[in-house]
Amino acid sequence: MASSSSRAVASSRRGRALLGLVLALAAAIPAAAQAPAQCRAGTVYLTIDTGWGREAEQIAAILRRHGVRATLFVANEPTVTGDRSLGPGWAAFWRARAAEGHVFASHTDRHWYFRADAGPGRVRYVSRTREGEEVLDQAGMCRELARPIERLREAAPDATVLPLWRAPGGITTPNAVRMAEACGLHHQGWTANGFLGDELSSDTQPNAALARRALATIRDGEVLVMHWGVRSRRDPYANVLEEAITGLQARGFCFATLPPGGRR
Repeated sequence: MASSSSRAVASSRRGRALLGLVLALAAAIPAAAQAPAQCRAGTVYLTIDTGWGREAEQIAAILRRHGVRATLFVANEPTVTGDRSLGPGWAAFWRARAAEGHVFASHTDRHWYFRADAGPGRVRYVSRTREGEEVLDQAGMCRELARPIERLREAAPDATVLPLWRAPGGITTPNAVRMAEACGLHHQGWTANGFLGDELSSDTQPNAALARRALATIRDGEVLVMHWGVRSRRDPYANVLEEAITGLQARGFCFATLPPGGRR
């Protein structure tokens, strides 16, 4: 008959074995199975348009700290450094974003505005800063949408590029949308509560108010939009971006890059 001490040892061994089995089973549960608890409020899609670039490094650091990957719509715009956003001076910046897992899409090359259709298969394309205007035909439209991605590839050959595009200002015409579809690109705007407000005046729309609005109104599936800095905003939105991101994550939102087909 086993002594009480030997029974205690056996019981302890069985307890350790059971604990080991429980831990092993827990470790074997796929991360995906745990994701719903982490994303209990749903998923949102942060998109960033090129913009002025003044706060680009600050914004990139915030995204990196909080594990946020975004969809970056790129155009060859003038920047705070005196060059253009897809020029050689920005090559290292885009390479770093590609390495971090951000994905890319076209925001047109010249960042002009689509103003009106000009007959079948033609669209009027106008510079907001009086650089000129042009009527694009189908081939011209495809070139305008392809060129920023070609420039990006020169800097970051391994970047992931989605078959999406965004018109400057989100302004399209029926022909612009159809012609871009013929180029293989779907238009991606932003959703009703997705405009984060970084283009607005900080005098009338201070950062604290924009953050509060985002936390109160953003819902599952929203496509959010902001820029790598906006020249006209005195108090940059980047100064409140971290508060907005951590607040949304605390509410149970996860951030994801757009799927190839976009979101509607």
